[in-house]
Amino acid sequence: MPQIVPFVPNDAPFSKEQRAWLNGFLAGVFSSAPAPAVAVKAEPLKIAVFYASQTGTAEGLARKLTKELKLKGYSASAISLEAYTSAALADERYAIFIVSTYGQGDAPDAVQPFYEQVCVEHFPRYENLQYAVFALGDRHYETFCKFGIDLDNKLATLGANRICERVECDVDIDAPFARWRQELFKRFEAIAAAPVTESNVPALNLDQVASASTRAPAEVTAPAATPTPTASASPSRDNPFFSTLVEKRSLTRNGSSKSTLHLTWSIADSGIRYDAGDACGIIPHNDPALVEDILRALHFSGEEPVEIPKAGTLPLKVALRHHLVVTKLSRKMIERYATTGRCKTLLSLLATEQQEHLEKYVYERGLVDLLEECPGVIHDAADLVAILPKLTPRLYSISSSPSTHLGEVHTTIAVVRYRSLNRERGGVCSTLVADRVPVGERVPIYIQPNKKFRLPQNPDTPVIMIGPGTGIAPFRAFLHERRVIGAKGRNWLFFGERNSANDYLYRDELEGMLADGHLTRLDTAFSRDQQHKVYVQDRMLEQAPQFWAWLQDGAGIYVCGDASRMAKDVDTTLHAIIEKQGGMSHESAKEYVRNLKDEHRYHRDVY
Repeated sequence: MPQIVPFVPNDAPFSKEQRAWLNGFLAGVFSSAPAPAVAVKAEPLKIAVFYASQTGTAEGLARKLTKELKLKGYSASAISLEAYTSAALADERYAIFIVSTYGQGDAPDAVQPFYEQVCVEHFPRYENLQYAVFALGDRHYETFCKFGIDLDNKLATLGANRICERVECDVDIDAPFARWRQELFKRFEAIAAAPVTESNVPALNLDQVASASTRAPAEVTAPAATPTPTASASPSRDNPFFSTLVEKRSLTRNGSSKSTLHLTWSIADSGIRYDAGDACGIIPHNDPALVEDILRALHFSGEEPVEIPKAGTLPLKVALRHHLVVTKLSRKMIERYATTGRCKTLLSLLATEQQEHLEKYVYERGLVDLLEECPGVIHDAADLVAILPKLTPRLYSISSSPSTHLGEVHTTIAVVRYRSLNRERGGVCSTLVADRVPVGERVPIYIQPNKKFRLPQNPDTPVIMIGPGTGIAPFRAFLHERRVIGAKGRNWLFFGERNSANDYLYRDELEGMLADGHLTRLDTAFSRDQQHKVYVQDRMLEQAPQFWAWLQDGAGIYVCGDASRMAKDVDTTLHAIIEKQGGMSHESAKEYVRNLKDEHRYHRDVY
């Protein structure tokens, strides 16, 4: 094998003519020098596989891909973007990003500092970086895969070069990930097979030139093959457990303006394991009466055969009931329908300046409204299936402790009901469990781990829990878990709802824990019990000195609930408390909160 000839880098302290002369000299020296006795092997590509994960899905994919890259002989590492710096990224040559979108189109909480650094205008460019992005999201949200899209565009703006095009993936991950992975492998094989040129040979320091001609590079061997893990038969999204509903009770009273249910699911002999902080995935199906309305609007019998990925050929009515979204519309559904039918009214809504009207149109309607208002577009069942996204599981924070509630999983579900355009509507899963699943019936469920939302490892650590509405769910689990393990750490809960008489979820349990001292503090905010509305963030401000004292004692903060308003308001209030009670500037308070996240003391499970 020919020797690698070193060269003088462009930023060395020489003129252009001097660099040319020195490079010619080095080429002459090395062309006449004897070849090293030891065969030289090309360095394997060093590939960083970054992940940004809130619930663990992106991390799992990153670790799987890293193992496969190692088996192919590459030097690959799985790296969390949590606590990673944009300066370190500038030193990478090949990078893969597998990233989730969280909340309202944001990066996962722990990854936000990294992305903020990347977005600083004066930051160095990444001309030497070659990268690829696999973005994870949920098509039900307008901000589908937004963080992955933003990261991809930002890296390209900063001069980085795409190895292959970005893939945006919904919850059905396997097939798109497999295609993207194969494309990546092809690109890396092509890069590795390319002849060595001056552009990809590292420049040598001039002090090393004298010894470089006789020193052979260390041989690089491919890492030992990692055994392929045995396929697990434990329940999962693709292999759910059909759990029996053993209890259903209302947590709200008759005078409430809403309905919230406590549901107990049996997992005895299921092999299911979970931790406090995890979520329960329920695989729902659409209301059969609504499916019949859709079929009537289309003048279809429902027996028309259609192809559904992973399910095969099914009658249309089965596909509509169990596999496809029919209760909600999205921009993409409107685009497909309007394009297929050339509907001028719908096409006009897609204009940028009509975004507000489009959002209102989508919010008020479902598929049946679209079919009735713009008829004659769908003539074939396959065309309908092509327009509709896949019906996905619904995730609910688990409200039970595996140590206390043996053989059971508890969920706390607010039933979504509303009336629009003279039609009663509701949440797919919440109305299913409320209206069409009696006690004793079985429903497919699985566990979605949430590794970012765990109790402190040290049971003596105090915890502050902020969970209005059904955000109380994981904190009920935390409190039961802390009791059974004998945790000595103090517990402080902020809970809020509309009305104390009718909407005080788990009232007896919480007040019992307060009475016996297990719950150190309980601050409630019932927004409609007085003329001016009071929320959990208002209670935080009222208790600011105590809140700050708990933080100084090392307390962990946990927030669960609505991402669009509550979580943002709580975060703003947290910054305000730290700024005032700690006597800090606005920037110092922001740095304090960033440190809380870095120390795993600020956790959010928001949706």
